[in-house]
Amino acid sequence: MKRIKIFPLPCLLFLAALPILAQHPFICADNAAGKVSVVSADGKIEWEYACAAPQDCWRLPDGNYLFCHVRGALEVTPDKKIVWEYKSGSNTEVHACQPLPDGRVLVVECGPSRILEVDREGKIAKEIKLTVPPPGIGRHDQFRGVRKTPEGHYFVCRKGEHEVEELDADGKSLRRIKVPGDVHEVVPLPNGHLLIDCGDGHKVIELDASEKVVWELNENDLPGNPLRLMAGCQRLPNGDTIFCNWLGHGHVGDAQPHFFEITPDKKVVWEFADHTHFKTINQIQLLDVPGDATKGEIFR
Repeated sequence: MKRIKIFPLPCLLFLAALPILAQHPFICADNAAGKVSVVSADGKIEWEYACAAPQDCWRLPDGNYLFCHVRGALEVTPDKKIVWEYKSGSNTEVHACQPLPDGRVLVVECGPSRILEVDREGKIAKEIKLTVPPPGIGRHDQFRGVRKTPEGHYFVCRKGEHEVEELDADGKSLRRIKVPGDVHEVVPLPNGHLLIDCGDGHKVIELDASEKVVWELNENDLPGNPLRLMAGCQRLPNGDTIFCNWLGHGHVGDAQPHFFEITPDKKVVWEFADHTHFKTINQIQLLDVPGDATKGEIFR
């Protein structure tokens, strides 16, 4: 039986005006609701796993799911068996994870201020010490999205400092890029550009190799859909981008989509809103996009 989603009348009127030209199955993290979910193209929740404040989430080539939560990271099978786990300390927060080609998992720890590569036995195989943020930036606001490139470099969202940092394979800082907001996600693209979500800066920017802004999405560029906190994103093969418009900080339940797909010329081609089952979707991976997440072929 197909589930019918019920929305309040204002939300129905809002959704009726939206152009729905494409739909995708996806996995997402909802940090306020404390769960990771797999959703079909028609909006049916097919799988859920409860955890505290999840952030990053991935589907792996073998069908397992990898995600992090405030105290570590898990790899879970579709039947919810834990096959890999990393537990961080009590004075840490984990807000990013990434599957790597050698089977390791990258995690970043706020508090200890470090990037870790954890092996299949759950042991730390590599540690990159990060410069500790200045006084006044609490543990929760230190870091968000972190990505390792196929070349071995690391890109770090220094949330409270409003900077993206690039480090080499040994952890040497190569550059720090000022951004207009408390940066939540950085995605290195194949053309050398950086796609950056600026959190409560209500903005997204794309920088070229010389750090010039070559594309941007501003707070009121999408009529009737102001940008809230810009969290996770995914660049698609056709050039469109999925952006998570995190609806926390007083916007839970607002008649807005949790995320949307837009074209390079800022046309909305898909939006998803289900305020009955979701609160604040902050990360997403589309499941019908080809590519091996462990090889950096999924750009999110």
